[in-house]
Amino acid sequence: MARKYSKKASKKVKAALHERKRGTLRSGRSGKKVTSRKQAIAIGLSEARRSGAKVPKKKAARQSVRKSSKKK
Repeated sequence: MARKYSKKASKKVKAALHERKRGTLRSGRSGKKVTSRKQAIAIGLSEARRSGAKVPKKKAARQSVRKSSKKK
């Protein structure tokens, strides 16, 4: 079975997690400090994607399910 993520990708994620722990990891547009572990991993993966590492495509965001209003 082939690897889903390359070694390069895991290095980027590891670096992002270290930055988060040091308190130097910042999010994109707002530039706020990242405190979430999941967000740090996402940033690492997006950096890996940009640098051409083997990373699966992003999953599309879920569409909000509208609740049908029942008529009385």
